[in-house]
Amino acid sequence: MKHSAFHSSFPRLELNNHSMIKSIILTLTYCYLFALNAQARQPNVIVIMADDLGYETIEANGGESYKTPYLNKMASEGVRFEHCYSQPICTPSRVQIMSGQYNVRNYHSFGYLDITQKTFANALKSAGYKTCIAGKWQLNGKGTNLDQDKFPGLSRAELFGFDNWCLWQTVDSGRRKVDGKNVDARFVDPILNIDGKMTDVLMDKYGPKEVSDYLLNFISENKENPFLVYYPMILTHCPFWPTPDSADWADPSKRRPGHFYKGEPKYFGDMVTYMDKLVGRLISHIDKLGLAEDTLIIFTGDNGTDKPIVSRFKGRDYVGDKGKTNNGGTHVPMIARWKGKAAKGLVSQDLVDFSDVFPTLLDATNSSKPEGLILDGQSFLPQIKGETTQPRNWTYCYYSRTGKIQKDLKVFARNQQYKLYETGKMYDIQADELEKSPLDKSVAPKVRTMLQGVLDKHKKVDYRR
Repeated sequence: MKHSAFHSSFPRLELNNHSMIKSIILTLTYCYLFALNAQARQPNVIVIMADDLGYETIEANGGESYKTPYLNKMASEGVRFEHCYSQPICTPSRVQIMSGQYNVRNYHSFGYLDITQKTFANALKSAGYKTCIAGKWQLNGKGTNLDQDKFPGLSRAELFGFDNWCLWQTVDSGRRKVDGKNVDARFVDPILNIDGKMTDVLMDKYGPKEVSDYLLNFISENKENPFLVYYPMILTHCPFWPTPDSADWADPSKRRPGHFYKGEPKYFGDMVTYMDKLVGRLISHIDKLGLAEDTLIIFTGDNGTDKPIVSRFKGRDYVGDKGKTNNGGTHVPMIARWKGKAAKGLVSQDLVDFSDVFPTLLDATNSSKPEGLILDGQSFLPQIKGETTQPRNWTYCYYSRTGKIQKDLKVFARNQQYKLYETGKMYDIQADELEKSPLDKSVAPKVRTMLQGVLDKHKKVDYRR
């Protein structure tokens, strides 16, 4: 009989009693240590969040305008969620997904995350994870508790639990001068903050590709130990410019088209496909390193598609409505992949919102939340695994872009079909997606009562009211 490498690593049993007993003890010890080591291994986790990418843009969701083969493949290998909801714009979503709390508790102003907050990176770093963030930051703006003397000029990524980072849009890196004018520095000839040091202008480079290279290198260097990667992508936010795969990229004079901030919407499709390519590149890297069974990957978008973009979705035109609280501003893709653990090809109708990501990561890694922290979400790990569970009955949105609630506050609770605003207006979203016809109070009274209870509960924790 041939012996496997596993069996050959154990001591050979001898015939005399003393040697046999000794061999049995050693064998049991090896088995115990082997099992303990296997049990102690924690999975890697990767959270990918594309910028300004609504639900309708992904082919697997029914999108018809753009090619997303890698995300389609990810969905076929894992779980695709049909009812994931974000905040209407970027900063509120970033604050919610990182902190696990609704904006009603901790949102102060646009472009800012309060320094008192703990993120999922803080939690996983405390659990022994190596942590990395790469992409768009947008969380250094002045806020009520910002201590400029204590954290001068840095991204403050380390304060929120990240060991390493490669970021656009920290304090110094949002724009640069070209011919006397400020131009965006995220795409063509980017400027990045890498581990606390600002790069020079990376001439003839493409920002999203540089960030991707950094991430792959981080993963390679930390493949032996559990790691967290948070990848808030730079794509597909405006300005809409060519990518290195666009025909116009070959001509340097065409890499910054137009004289207005949004750019040319005709390039949006190229940006979506390049974004998809970078996601595929990351997943392929994980697979090549043999980490697929040890890595949970979650993909989503931070809010709906930008307003100039009209996409074909399930046979009709779908207008991007970033900044609005309707589906066009808040319905985003979510796909989860974990080879050997995620239910392959499952499509989930359960509700998910961004407060759920933090508890899901804790659940997946068997980690503890920071002491005293309140998390508003619930884990959707059972849905990823295809297990029977008690899903959410509602999601909640407290949205103020500026943080000045007297000016722009909108609050609602919803389920898959109905949405109730704090104003008392309720809509059937399936029949009235643009929310033009409020329902009479006699319609779905039990749902109205349930959603009103959600609004009342969260109004009690609003630190501004």
